Amino acid sequence: MAKLIVNTERKGAKINRNLYGHFSEHLGRCIYNGLFVGKDSPIPNVNGMRTDVVEALRHIRVPVLRWPGGCFADEYHWKDGVGPQETRKRMVNTNWGGVVEDNSFGTHEFMELCRQIGCEPYVNGNVGSGTVQEMSEWVEYMTFDGVSPMAEARKRNGREEPWKLTYFGVGNENWGCGGNMRPEFYADQFRRYATYVRNYGDNKIFKIACGPNVDDYEWTDKVMAIAGKYADAISLHYYTRPRSLAWDDKGPATGFEEAEYWTTLRNALWMNELVENHLAIMRRHDPEGRVGLIVDEWGTWYDVEPGTNPGFLYQQNTMRDALVAAITLNIFNRHADGVIMANIAQIVNVLQSVILTEGEKMLLTPTYHVFDLYKDHQNATLLDSWVETRNVGDDKVQLPNLHQSASVDENGRILVTVANLSLTDAETLELRVPGKEQAKATVRVLTGSMDAHNTFDAPETVDIADWTDFRQENGILIVTVPACSVTAITLD
Repeated sequence: MAKLIVNTERKGAKINRNLYGHFSEHLGRCIYNGLFVGKDSPIPNVNGMRTDVVEALRHIRVPVLRWPGGCFADEYHWKDGVGPQETRKRMVNTNWGGVVEDNSFGTHEFMELCRQIGCEPYVNGNVGSGTVQEMSEWVEYMTFDGVSPMAEARKRNGREEPWKLTYFGVGNENWGCGGNMRPEFYADQFRRYATYVRNYGDNKIFKIACGPNVDDYEWTDKVMAIAGKYADAISLHYYTRPRSLAWDDKGPATGFEEAEYWTTLRNALWMNELVENHLAIMRRHDPEGRVGLIVDEWGTWYDVEPGTNPGFLYQQNTMRDALVAAITLNIFNRHADGVIMANIAQIVNVLQSVILTEGEKMLLTPTYHVFDLYKDHQNATLLDSWVETRNVGDDKVQLPNLHQSASVDENGRILVTVANLSLTDAETLELRVPGKEQAKATVRVLTGSMDAHNTFDAPETVDIADWTDFRQENGILIVTVPACSVTAITLD
């Protein structure tokens, strides 16, 4: 029997709801046929947005959505995506699949999508191939309530009032697809571009600098030194892969061996070290912690599904992915004093999606269900917690079998989320929460074999179950946590 202790007297930072954010890029079938089908589609929609997808995203309380990329952002010219649909510029998406981008989904459509979901927009600007004027005019177009060419253009295009926009990224992956820049050069570019990302009226822009790729600590150090005082946050990108960090050796999304299950989870746990190391560098330059860390691209990245366009990055989603999501969200919760936003890649039909679509069909992935189990952590306060673990794995990888985080909301309700990484052994968990000995307990569980996944023919193979295998004895909650599972325990 393992012990899990939650100390209600030791409270940490508020868990920013934006840690549960998402990312959408003009990549494969994420935007087109995923989120957006157009007003004339036979698939039920509101102003072109798929009704079933929007309803599912509202259910998990998506707080913030990043757009339009990704690598696409630094080739995106926003004026191509506004105005009458029939006059918008058509182009080839050179980053992703070489398909025609007709720009039918642009600024107005993205803002409408966010309105329907009920989330905040996070817009990523073009530094790699765009100009300072272009970026400045985009912010003006979206947020200025006055007399100017951009405000008048917005009105002609059907939007009288400006939008509310808080989060704006000045470039994306400028160390790679965003321009192959050196950190010193990018930092100077950020200072220049960000100067013209203006605040209009009462709209205050939160300026996000392009941060490092994985463990490029020099990038973080140089950008913080040169541009840190001009930024509100800096980003981090890290994708979990099973075989190695080499992009050409990722491994399949399904039909994988146990060894790849263990290496995937080991690599997911590395997020903790990455976050701590980057935050330590940031705090050397910013001792007061004014600049936040935003992990605006994270998730699993495997080989694409056989027979699909390799540039579309379409992959299945299994219980292995659910455990990666659970581990990663636990890590973000634990670092809520420094990590202020995160955006899983990507929201529909790309990489570690929460939703997959095929024509009129839609399914919810195991990762979706983790976000459902964890959603009450949003805006709750982190609680100190400790769990007794033992090692599991194989002859090459050994990991702790349990991984957890805990929080309390403004009404005193406590949520404890636990991932059991073991493939074979359930764990009897003895949960002690001083002050909540008589609380009503609700337990929900997501479990299945490591390769279990939902298909369009069997969309509910992996689903959340109300769990009854628990009991309360002398103020202690004793829960049987199944193997290969994610469990949410609520004390009310």
